[in-house]
Amino acid sequence: MDLPLARAIAGRLDLVGATGSTNADLRAHASDADAWPHLAVLVTHDQTAGRGRLDRTWTAPAGSAIAVSVLLRALPADPAARGWIPLAAGVAMAEAIAEQLPTHDVAVKWPNDVLVDGRKICGILAEATTDAVVLGAGVNTAMTAEQLPVPSATSFAALGAVADDDLLLSSYLERLDGLLSALTVTENAVVSGLHGVVSARCATLGQTVQVSLPAGRSLEGVATAIDPDGRLLVESEGLEHAISAGDVVHVRPAGS
Repeated sequence: MDLPLARAIAGRLDLVGATGSTNADLRAHASDADAWPHLAVLVTHDQTAGRGRLDRTWTAPAGSAIAVSVLLRALPADPAARGWIPLAAGVAMAEAIAEQLPTHDVAVKWPNDVLVDGRKICGILAEATTDAVVLGAGVNTAMTAEQLPVPSATSFAALGAVADDDLLLSSYLERLDGLLSALTVTENAVVSGLHGVVSARCATLGQTVQVSLPAGRSLEGVATAIDPDGRLLVESEGLEHAISAGDVVHVRPAGS
């Protein structure tokens, strides 16, 4: 598979037969800016040691999912604006998936998952290097219903669809580049339009949620909005709490 559409957008695109982690591989290349420029991409259909947030493992049978990592060098100068990068990736991937699943409800679960009909089809992981960000995504494509790791997961195949990987990647890269370019120019998620796009696609908003926090703490309330810094606002017992992605273990619908 040559992925010509995605290759035309990427700064560089390497498709590897198998690897432990595309994010780890791309981080190792990040110091070589000439060989690995902005929007350089690593892709595999066999990732054996993938990771999610908080070092959770992410594994899938060979050929059942696509793992893609993107190297970002053109970044907002403001660290607060950089906090929007995983959210931008989530909405870019959600839109790319929705393009191929037009009859399904495709949404973003704050802060880093893409859902189809309420079930997870993709996870996002952003990792900073000295002067770049490596953005990883894993999408369940050909994974059968029997191969799904948990009942709350889904895939293109489980939905009776065949994913066009090249279209998926090219649409994701094009949307991601557009959203992050606007954010980098404005240094402001509200002004760039990213805040509005993410809020409109976010399934978490309006839900009564159970937020698991470090040290065994938890918070239950209604997720009312995403603030200008990308934090989830949760109203509980008359008080508004701003929850940062880095402080969250889980966000679940209350009672689930």
